[in-house]
Order: sequence, then C-alpha cells, then structure tokens
Amino acid sequence: MSVWDDLVGQEKVSEQLAAAARDADAFVTAAASDAPPPEASKMTHAWLFTGPPGAGREQTARAFAAALQCVSPDRALGGVPGCGFCDGCHTALIGTHADVTTVAAIGTQILADDMRDTVRKSFTSPANGRWQVILVEDAERLNEKSANAVLKAVEEPAPRTVWLLCAPSIEDVLPTIRSRCRHLNLRTPSVEAVADMLVRREGVEPEVAAAAARATQGHVDRARRLATDPAARERRAAVLKLPLRVEEIGGALKAAQELVDAAAEDAKRLAEERDGKETEELRAAMGAGQGGRMPRGTAGVMKDLEDKQKRRRTRTQRDSLDVALTDLTAFYRDVLALQLGSRVAIANAEAEDALERLARAGTPESTLRRIEAINACREALDRNVAPLLAVEAMTMALRAG
Repeated sequence: MSVWDDLVGQEKVSEQLAAAARDADAFVTAAASDAPPPEASKMTHAWLFTGPPGAGREQTARAFAAALQCVSPDRALGGVPGCGFCDGCHTALIGTHADVTTVAAIGTQILADDMRDTVRKSFTSPANGRWQVILVEDAERLNEKSANAVLKAVEEPAPRTVWLLCAPSIEDVLPTIRSRCRHLNLRTPSVEAVADMLVRREGVEPEVAAAAARATQGHVDRARRLATDPAARERRAAVLKLPLRVEEIGGALKAAQELVDAAAEDAKRLAEERDGKETEELRAAMGAGQGGRMPRGTAGVMKDLEDKQKRRRTRTQRDSLDVALTDLTAFYRDVLALQLGSRVAIANAEAEDALERLARAGTPESTLRRIEAINACREALDRNVAPLLAVEAMTMALRAG
C-alpha cells in the first residue's frame, strides 16, 4: 500500500506529487554520487496545498513528505518513492520522523515564537532523512510576524529543505509567499469515493459508510469519525434536533448552552489526554526532583507550556463548535432543497421527518436567513466573541427565521 492510496479522489494531484518525488529522489542520489542533477525537474522547494475542508490538504502534504523520505530498496529498481512500508515512510506518516517538522496553530494564530525554532531548523541539513521537510498545516493562520519569518525562509531555502504549506484557498496566503510556491488545488472527493474508502480501509458496513459519506458531503476525516465513533454519531444526532428546539425562547437558550457545553467537554477530554503527557515530559526534561520539585529558573518554561495548552483548548472548543455549525448548515440546506423542489441529494436522510416539517412551516427566504445566522455565528467565533454569546445570538436568529 503506497502513501498515495489514502488520498481519496485526488488522482491528478497524486500523479503530480509522485513525479516530483521521483525527481527529488534522483536529485538526492545524484548529489550523493557527485553526478549532475536531473534537468527539467518537477521538484521544487515550496508547495502550497489548497482545497475545501475535508479534501485532505494535510494528508496529501504528509503523504508527499513520506515519499520524499522513502528509503525503500525498490526505488533502485525503478519503484516509485512512497512505498508506505519503509521506516522513512512510516515515521513521516505518523509524525515521528526527525526531519519532518509539523507546525499547526495552537490558538487562533501561528505566532512568531512558535515559528522561530522551525525556521532556524529549515536552514540545517537533514539529520537522518533525505530531505528537511517543514509542514505548515494552517498557513492561513500565520500572523504578520510569523508570515514574514516564513517568507524569508522560503525565499532562500537550504538545498535540501522543502516547505509544504496548507490553506483553504490561495487567497488565504500572502501573495509574496504563494508566488514562491507551486500551487496544487485539491477537490472535494465524491460521496461514492469516500464511502468506498470507508468500506475498504476501515471495514465499515456499506450502509453505514454510505450514510456517513452522505452526511459529511465528502469530508474524509469527519466521515471516518462518524462511521467509526458512536459518540460522534450521538453528538451529531443531538445537533440535528436543535432546529426543532428553538421554537421557544427558553428552548433556544438551553440549546445554545448545551451546544457550548458539549464543545467544552470535547476540548476538556482531548486536553486531559495531551496536556498531562506534555507536562510530565517537560518536567522530566527539566530535571524535576523528588516530590516533583522543579529546578530554579524553570517556572517560566512551565508557564509558557500552560499558556500554549490554554490556547489549544480554546481552539479545540471552537473547532468542535464549527463541526456542529457545519452540520446545522447542511440541515438547513436540505430544508431549502425541499422548499425549492430541488433534486439535490439530501445529506440528512435520517432526519427526513424534521426536514419536511420545517420546509412546510417556513419559506426559502427564512431558511436562507437561518443559514446566514449560522455563518454569522462562525464569523463571530473567528473574532473571539465569547462562544455562549455567539451561539445564543444564533439560536435566537434561528427562532426568528
């Protein structure tokens, strides 16, 4: 199974990256033997992956990173880099390769402090692998200072360094950065392709796979979670009941509180899994003594870690809310389709009774206003409005129609 097999519905992009990986492999081989590098190479030092949510931007970038680090002996026999089995591929895919550095937004932005060590590392030669790969998962969240730091590194990279930037669209990245990158745009996979992947890779029953793929409209990660995690299905079912609970003011406010509480609980659960491990690892690295006492001068380091974890919890909560808002948008889209007599496939077939009830009770104009209210809530969360205030305003707007 090659690294490209997990890229659902991205055959054209996979072909381009496989060709670039072959040229990159030839470049490294030529450098090791003092031979001249290949001409007209399809490889370049910076790549920008864009596409809608769920298209697999980060997965595609990581698959390419794995292909660049592939050490399979089959390469010498003409095999395509990216076997998926060798140590280089495996460690790059699971995120433990020493020469593949991943940068993701901890809060709402990638700060310059978070990029400083990464930019410094980008100018060094690979320690063990064939390339020094820097993967920025949320390039659209670079602030002015961190974006300028990346720009300087991309303008004059080290010979064996590759930058892989991921963003929703090319407009989300500074023109000065994107002009120095090779752009690859991913498309939303078809519902059929996602369902097929769930059956083949996850062993999901065909009916469950089809329902998850249809409900998430081609979002690969969410479809996988929905098909394999009963808790995710329960949370989604609760969200889909919200439109029927906002007919009264009390119900609207209570639904808002429950939505925010569920997102906070998700963030707390994930934080408990990660934060404790990070804290213990840092304490051990700083030489905590008996009784857990930390050496002098390390309080600032621990405070920095706590601040980082707090920012990450905030973002995790808002990401969880965003998933719920996406489900709500899809629900009202189905209502609108019924009101307009559209033949577009219904994403939420399991809630057909509720969809028809709301379609009969309202008009297309009121449904569009409700969709706009959900988008306004999402924008408010992006502006750091308190989650409860933003969601309460949305549920009241849903009630008003």
